[in-house]
Amino acid sequence: MVKINDAKLRQKKYDPFIEATVQYERAASTLDLEPWIYNRLKFPEKELTVHMTITRDDGKVETYTGYRVQHSTTRGPGKGGIRYSPDASLSECKALAAWMTWKTAVLDLPLGGAKGAVICNPPEMTESDLEKLTKEYTYSIKDIIGPNKDIPAPDVWTNARTMAWICDAYSRYVGHFEPAVVTGKPLECGGSKGRSGATGLGMYYALIEASKHLEYPLEGKRIAIIGYGNVGASIAQLLYNYGCKIVAITDIYGGIYNRNGINIPELDNYVARAKTVSGFKQHDSIMNEELINLKCDILLPCAIEGMINSKNADKIKARVICEGANGPTTNEADEILNAKRIFVIPDILANAGGVTVSYLEWIQDLQKYFLSEEEVNERCYRMMQRAFWDVVRAADKHRTDMRHAAYILAVQRVADSVRMFGRIGRN
Repeated sequence: MVKINDAKLRQKKYDPFIEATVQYERAASTLDLEPWIYNRLKFPEKELTVHMTITRDDGKVETYTGYRVQHSTTRGPGKGGIRYSPDASLSECKALAAWMTWKTAVLDLPLGGAKGAVICNPPEMTESDLEKLTKEYTYSIKDIIGPNKDIPAPDVWTNARTMAWICDAYSRYVGHFEPAVVTGKPLECGGSKGRSGATGLGMYYALIEASKHLEYPLEGKRIAIIGYGNVGASIAQLLYNYGCKIVAITDIYGGIYNRNGINIPELDNYVARAKTVSGFKQHDSIMNEELINLKCDILLPCAIEGMINSKNADKIKARVICEGANGPTTNEADEILNAKRIFVIPDILANAGGVTVSYLEWIQDLQKYFLSEEEVNERCYRMMQRAFWDVVRAADKHRTDMRHAAYILAVQRVADSVRMFGRIGRN
């Protein structure tokens, strides 16, 4: 077994793949994995870098770089989103692909982990530009994706329309309509009811189970949310309806604070027009660092990686953290939170509602048989509930925190599959 080297985290600036690797190494060490399994799961199976050239609507010719990483397909096709961002990187894709492997394993889904990205700036591009780029990207990665290979989904700056474009381009390539190649599609293209708010709904289910486990009723609790995209907005609505008090919200443009609680339906109407929470109803202005330090009961990081780190973790006053984003807490911060006895519902469990409903969309497309929204939500709840208590049992067994327990559970499941297939011929 290779010895865990936590020092590398302190020697380099934040690198998501290093963070993901250290989380894996800790679980692998606890399980005392055979070296051949340990090394096989430490690195991605495949990393593809592509370059796409398009002529934009303004006549400029631009070349964009994209990635698709498949971390593990041992338990099933790769599964993971595609993000468009000027800050996208191969390291980020590798980390997110690994996290997807562990996330699907925590939920015990017959899927693996993958992730894709294109380096671009969508707010500066027309819809036509984005369609051209999306279809060129699809043609570039077409040989490694497919219903039984790797199934993309939406992520940062991509949406249901983007998935429809991928579905169209891939379908033209294979010569027939193939909706199961992506999830998160519009209903008109074979999408699933209940998919759009599934990640927030999964967080809600995880919090319901956590409230039972901790004997900590949710009603009346003060909530602070970092990030008000699809995930942050959906969990805010659910908790507001439940009777929680949403006191602070931030997005990429700013934030708002109201100690008496924010009216979420009114805020959503405002955001639909203004595209930001900033400036709503003359509420007090607040930024991310102030929000993290705020006295609240539950903190919901729903933005980007590394938001909770060694510089701010000691200032957190929340009793519970439920991670809506992927990798929002660094490993150094985890040590601080554990010492403070803050209950963390880790990302690979807390935000797994999205991939759970994506799985349901995939099997609906394969079977050509579609469920009602009530059926989708009920199945999602049962799967999230089972996964939550699986992690609690692992935490009790190993006398550890929820994140380490989730990784132990996930790595054990994937390692068991690798072991059964044998050493030869998998790569």
